[in-house]
This record gives sequence, structure tokens and C-alpha cells, in this order.
Amino acid sequence: MNSMVDALIVVVLLLNFFLLGTSRLRAVINASAAQGVLLGILMFFMHVDFGIKAVLIIAATIILKGVFIPSMLVRAMRDAAIRREIEPIIGFLPSLLLGALGTGASLLFAKTLPLAPQHEGSLLVPASLATVFTGFIILTTRRKAISQTVGYLVLENGIFIMGLTLILAMPFMIEMGVLLDLFVCIFIMGIIINHINREFSSLDTARLSTLKE
Repeated sequence: MNSMVDALIVVVLLLNFFLLGTSRLRAVINASAAQGVLLGILMFFMHVDFGIKAVLIIAATIILKGVFIPSMLVRAMRDAAIRREIEPIIGFLPSLLLGALGTGASLLFAKTLPLAPQHEGSLLVPASLATVFTGFIILTTRRKAISQTVGYLVLENGIFIMGLTLILAMPFMIEMGVLLDLFVCIFIMGIIINHINREFSSLDTARLSTLKE
């Protein structure tokens, strides 16, 4: 089972690099959706006591992260009639290099942490740190609000992976609370995207600096 978990984690890390290296917004949204579905599948392999609660959490994770939120972002992209992230603050190749450095540093740093015996040698913790770092890069170096929303989503995915290491101790309500927080944040970001597009006919957040009191 651990080998399957590690294989899924490797795919999550590869998606991180894809997210950093592509300018096409639809591809970025699809990659984040695929990452959300993978997290749901990861929960399937992580839950030892597989009951109705686990099924509900897995279903909610896949539907929310893999279907509902991406569909909201695709709709916002169509409404704004934009297809690509143009002229990010940091280019796509430097972003990839930063992501590679962050992933390497995460692997080294995770070895220094006092982990539970069942997580020693696992890729869960380094993948969590690397995914949080990837989300932070996307969130802070992209100009389009949709890209920044995906960055937040990826950052939260990293936190979610870290939460999987505590899955035996994490109560059901806390897991659902995390998903609810994510839904509320993405919903608010959707409203902000709509207002930015309506005011500026663009989703470039750099234009917010032109606002005056």
C-alpha cells in the first residue's frame, strides 16, 4: 500500500512542475483538478478503518477539489475570455527551477524532522512541503486572478497532504471543516474575480494598484 501511496505522491509532484511550467489557464485548472482527485484517492489508501465517514470525506474531496471548484474557475475563464497567463512576475522556466529547488529542499528538510515511525521514509511530508511551496510560487508570481486562485488551491493541497499524516488522529468534523473552509475561500475568490473582470475588463490583478480612494 505504501508503494501505491508513494506512486500517487510522485504524480502529485509531477503535476506541481506542470503547473509551474504552463501558461495555458485551462491546463492549469485541469492539473489542479487532477491533483484534487489524486488527493481523494490518496485518502482511500490512507484510511485504515474504512467506513461511511471515510467514504463521505473521499467523495467530498473529489467532488469539491476535482469537479466543483475547477468548473467555477473554467466558467470564470470563459466569462473573462482569457486563455493564457501572459508576462508573469517570474517567468515559467525560473518558476520551474524554483520549484525544483523547493522540492529538493523539502526532501532534505523532511529527513531532519522527528516523524512518526510509520511516516519515516514516506514521501508524504516532503510532498506536502513541496506542494505548499509550489502553491506559494503560483500565488505570488502570477498576475491573473484565476492563476492566483489555483495557486491558493495548490497551497491548500499541500496542507491537505500534511493532514493525511494525521489521518488516524484527525476527527471527521475537522476534515470536513477544512473542506468547507476551502469552499468558502474559493467562493469568495470567485466573487472577487467577477468584480475585477467587470471593473477592468481584465483579470490582471496588477491593475488593482490603479484604484484610488
